[in-house]
Amino acid sequence: MDAAGTWTSPIKFKSRSLFHHRKSSQENLDRFIPNRSAMDFSYAHYMLTEGRKNKEEPVVTSPSKEAYRKKLAEAFNMNRTRILAFKNKPPQPVEAIPSDFFSPSPPQSKSSKPRRHIPQSSERTLDAPDIEDDFYLNLLDWGSSNVLCIALGNIVYLWNASDSSTAELVTVNEEEGPITSVSWAPDGRHLAVGLNNSIVQLWDSTTSKLLRVLRGGHRGRVGSLAWNNHILSTGGMEGRVVNNDVRIRSHIVETYRGHNQEVCGLKWSPSGQQLASGGNDNLVHIWDRSRASSNSPTRWLHRFEEHVAAVKALAWCPFQGNLLASGGGGSDQCIKFWNTHTGACLNTINTGSQVCALLWSKSERELLSSHGFTQNQLTLWKYPSMLKMAELNGHTSRVLHMAQSPDGCTVASAAADETLRFWNVFGTPEASKPSPKRNREPFADFNRIR
Repeated sequence: MDAAGTWTSPIKFKSRSLFHHRKSSQENLDRFIPNRSAMDFSYAHYMLTEGRKNKEEPVVTSPSKEAYRKKLAEAFNMNRTRILAFKNKPPQPVEAIPSDFFSPSPPQSKSSKPRRHIPQSSERTLDAPDIEDDFYLNLLDWGSSNVLCIALGNIVYLWNASDSSTAELVTVNEEEGPITSVSWAPDGRHLAVGLNNSIVQLWDSTTSKLLRVLRGGHRGRVGSLAWNNHILSTGGMEGRVVNNDVRIRSHIVETYRGHNQEVCGLKWSPSGQQLASGGNDNLVHIWDRSRASSNSPTRWLHRFEEHVAAVKALAWCPFQGNLLASGGGGSDQCIKFWNTHTGACLNTINTGSQVCALLWSKSERELLSSHGFTQNQLTLWKYPSMLKMAELNGHTSRVLHMAQSPDGCTVASAAADETLRFWNVFGTPEASKPSPKRNREPFADFNRIR
């Protein structure tokens, strides 16, 4: 501080220009003169001299000097403790990441469905004595009237799911039997019964009366049946598929020739336009009714030769009309998916065991398969990923047959262990939509043409 009371900074700033070259040692260096208009030199001097002293140490000063210092502190707002300081408090720290942030399964949205519980055991088990242990037969069906039929040897039994009552519909003699196939008509009242002696019987389940006998279509046992309104398709041991119009006297209206061994699987598409047949010759054929009026009505639309064992299991997809699932026997063990419009194989999966039957869920994109050796299980698959959703165990022999309840929720399975089991595999029934009106009396002329 000079005599006039002006404080002079003891710090001198010097800088050498990068672009100025010194000519001689006598010349002065360029000086960098900073802009001091924004500097508070009095406050800086105070902090350098007095401010950093330890406040706890007692300092002996005169009253006049202490009064001067107090006035100086008030003038320079000496409640500040640092030259450089934040004027605002720093923000609060962000809350820690929740512990379940990295959970492998994200929380379900309100619109997503809760995961359905699939019971691992059957809800009911009934005896099925004398059921034929034959892979190529079809001895179980569940009608639209909620009545299940099963053929045990030479007898057809009816089990009413509404009241759990049981009745015997028909007993055939030894020359005709055993019974080789059964199938309910769409009305849930009339039942077709295929026999070992090549004939097919049509029964009225409400009156227990034989309405008609269909002859002449086959030379051996009739192991497979499929309804398409008033058309009953039958598959025989000789390899033929016959379409029978049950309303007329000359019932044989079409004959399909493509298999050279027994036809063990028959299923009509939901539209009623295409018929799928599987045989012991490892073949699957697709027959189209629109070709029946052409010059070659018995020519197949598609022939699938990829299976390497008998194909009995066939199932049309309910939500995609041109999608067919087929399952191969013990040497094949595969489920294959077909586009029946193009004839392309969409996917194949090896199940590891004989595929005996297939059923699609009516409400979910799921497929149920039944199997033989080694586990004799039912397997529920998610389509199209084909991930296993559940395996249902209980049968001790191969599960030869499956049938689905009218509401689509319960599945009945019949096995060579002579048991009939019921599984709640497809969930609780939802409010069903009204079904379109169909011809409920396809047998109106039966008594007249018998």
